[in-house]
Amino acid sequence: MIIDSYDKDTEPVISLKDFYGEKKYLVDKCLIILSNNILDHLLDHFDCQEIAHIGSTSGSRSVYKSTFEGQEFAFYLTMMGSALASTDCVEVNWLTGANKFIMFGSCGSLDKEQTFGKYIIPTEVYRGEGASYYYAAPSDYLAIKNHDKLERFFISENVPHTKGKVWTTDVMLRETRGLVSKRKSEGCIAVEMELAGVQAACDFYGLELYNFLEAGDVLNEASYEVEGLHSANHDLGKLYLALKLLKEI
Repeated sequence: MIIDSYDKDTEPVISLKDFYGEKKYLVDKCLIILSNNILDHLLDHFDCQEIAHIGSTSGSRSVYKSTFEGQEFAFYLTMMGSALASTDCVEVNWLTGANKFIMFGSCGSLDKEQTFGKYIIPTEVYRGEGASYYYAAPSDYLAIKNHDKLERFFISENVPHTKGKVWTTDVMLRETRGLVSKRKSEGCIAVEMELAGVQAACDFYGLELYNFLEAGDVLNEASYEVEGLHSANHDLGKLYLALKLLKEI
C-alpha cells in the first residue's frame, strides 16, 4: 500500500549527482512560481540571470536569479501536482543550494465566507496524494511548520488573511461531493495540489517552506463557482508579498 512507502532505513538507488554532478551553492532563498503570467512579469520587470536548468525528457525549465530591494533570490516555474512539485523543489536545492522556499499558489475554497478577500495560511495539510508518503511516516495530516512565522509577517504587513487546514489532492476531477463534505467536516477550508508533497520533501531534507494561498474557485457539496480562478492564479499581489517575505526568512 502507498502508506508503506516511507523507508528511512536504506539508501536511495538514484542520486541527483548522477544527473547534475556536484551540488551547487549559489543562493539561499527561492520563490516557487505556479503561474506563467507571474514568471513573465519577473522576467520582464526584473534584472534576471539564468543559473540552472531542471532537466526532463519533456524539456528543461530554467531557474533564474534576481534581486529585490537588495535581497538576492532564485525563482522557477514549478510543475503542478504534489509529486512533480516536490521533486522540482529538491532538484532546485541541489542545483542552486537554496534552502528556504516560498510557494504561493491558488486553491479552491471549501468555505467561501472564511476565505473571501483573504490570503490563506495553511496550518495542516491532508495527504490526499502519493508523494508525501515517500518522505514522511503515514498519517492523515502533515503539520505546516512555518505557518506561525508567516502569520506574524502578514499581521505586520496588515494583510487580510485566514488560517486553517487544507487538502492536497492528486486528482482535481475526483473532488467528489462526499470527499468535499468529509474534508470540510475535519476543518479544511481549501483544496490544492502541491503542498503535502512539497512540505514533506522539505521536512525530509531539512529545507524551510513558507506557503500561502489565494482562493479562486469555490467548491461545496451542491455547486461549483469557477469565476475567480483566473485572477487568483495570476494575482501579482501574491508575488510582491512573497518578495517582501524574502527579507523576513
